[in-house]
Amino acid sequence: MYTLLILMLERLGIIVLIAFSLTRLPLFQNMVSSTPLNQMQQYKAVLFFGVFGIVGTYAGLTFSSDTLDIDRWTINVQEDEAIANFRVIGVVLGGLLGGYKIGIGAGILAGLHRYMLGGYTALSCGVAAIIAGIFSAYFHKKERNIPLPKVFFIAATAEVIQMALILLLSRPIEKVIPLVQTIGLPMVLANGFGGALFMLIIQNVLNQEEKISANQAQLSFRIADQTLVHLRKGLNEPSAKEVCEILYRETKATAVSITNQEMILAHVGLGSDHHVQGSQIQTKATRDTIQSGKLIIANDKAIHCDNKDCPLNAVLVAPLKQRNKTIGTLKFYFESKNEINSTVKELILGLSDLLSNQLEIAEAEKKLQLAKEAEIMALQAQMRPHFLFNTLSAITSLIRTDPTKARKLLLALSHFLRQNVSSTTITEAPIQSELQHVKAYLEIEETRFSNRLKVFYDIDKTLLNKKIPPLSLQPIVENAIKHGLRNIAANGKITITIQKQDHSILVSVTDNGEGISEEKMTHIGKQVVPSKTGTGMAIYNINRRLVSMFGEKAKLTIESKPNVRTRVSFLIPE
Repeated sequence: MYTLLILMLERLGIIVLIAFSLTRLPLFQNMVSSTPLNQMQQYKAVLFFGVFGIVGTYAGLTFSSDTLDIDRWTINVQEDEAIANFRVIGVVLGGLLGGYKIGIGAGILAGLHRYMLGGYTALSCGVAAIIAGIFSAYFHKKERNIPLPKVFFIAATAEVIQMALILLLSRPIEKVIPLVQTIGLPMVLANGFGGALFMLIIQNVLNQEEKISANQAQLSFRIADQTLVHLRKGLNEPSAKEVCEILYRETKATAVSITNQEMILAHVGLGSDHHVQGSQIQTKATRDTIQSGKLIIANDKAIHCDNKDCPLNAVLVAPLKQRNKTIGTLKFYFESKNEINSTVKELILGLSDLLSNQLEIAEAEKKLQLAKEAEIMALQAQMRPHFLFNTLSAITSLIRTDPTKARKLLLALSHFLRQNVSSTTITEAPIQSELQHVKAYLEIEETRFSNRLKVFYDIDKTLLNKKIPPLSLQPIVENAIKHGLRNIAANGKITITIQKQDHSILVSVTDNGEGISEEKMTHIGKQVVPSKTGTGMAIYNINRRLVSMFGEKAKLTIESKPNVRTRVSFLIPE
């Protein structure tokens, strides 16, 4: 028995070597990386573990019950011979990792093969392989890191079950008992150790896969952090050049390039003399990727390189998309197609999706900026034509009676119009600039309203350089005149306040007009509230831009007492 145990432990080294070699195959690595397995992967898993069970049978030792001789290689099994083998290792691992379908399938393959080899234990050993698959599948869990002592116990117990079945089913009994006494303990120990070692190898493969995935995730985050600032500008030659530099530096590719639908935007690395920035796309692989939106691998120079002397022998072309439409390609070049394995393909597909998402973000930000500009233009549109006509009419009248005042009013109108136009190109404006805009507007209105309107300023001059959204103040003042003071015959007052308040800047416009009804108070600033004299868009847009730029604390606050005063204010973080 001890001799047999030593021989089986020696033979176990061969099994471990075979297991190590098999787990390095892409077939196995792809299989264990997928959770759960699809139908095709399940078939492959049954075949893999079943074949490993068959290998375990052939790697065993033939034992004769009559002569007690041990044959080191199992080729032909005579009627009076049995096999001390490692068959249950493959079957047990299949059940543990894959569940009942894999365990039973592998058990049937390995068991049927053992039955066909013959010998007086053929039936019992064949049935035992199937039972081993069922027994091990009972302990199957979704997680793959099964404790090695547990694996040892399950594999050893499966071998104990096989010994019991040999005693129950095999005959003659006078051969069976000495057989079990001789090979029982060595097979239980050897298969227990073998199962644990095989699981250790599998867990090593899984840990490597997890490490590779972690490294790829870390690489992707690092690339995302570096490329986002460039791709926010969209897909153009300067941004593509910067991104290619980053990708070339962070990956092991021989060269990296980015194209749009017509030309090469940038190429960094080997072969830059053959892939000139700005040249037209002539390669079939790139055109096919743009058309199909799928990853393409090419290994023929004529397919992807315009020059026959190009040193790049393989290229992987991935699509860059916006709104599910391919707008360009991301190309990674290699000196050999052997460098493009599944890990590289997954990484490049991930980078393709990452850059595509960043381009989507860039487009969204551009649309947001256009929307903000549209809001400012909408504010400018609030200047009704009859305001301009009335102002020009007043200037015309003053030219004869008071030329100096007419000139002053014309300058105010000029400044007012110029400020309206310049506000479309900026997102923030100094308070001083906004005040000048308001003063130009009020100078026009004071002239038109004669003695009906007086304006008072309560301004902290240290705050004049602080920034606020453009056209935030003038529309509020205009609202106060158009709505609050429209029925005031005399002594209309407007007070503009800009002062520090705690850690914020308070901006407020107060009038002594007729006030606002409680019903309108609940809606102003939160939605468009049209009236007989306006669209209600101005205050609504101002409130939206303030909240968008500075948060909820900056929203418009409206206080009104009928026929006493109305105060519209907002806070800007200092």
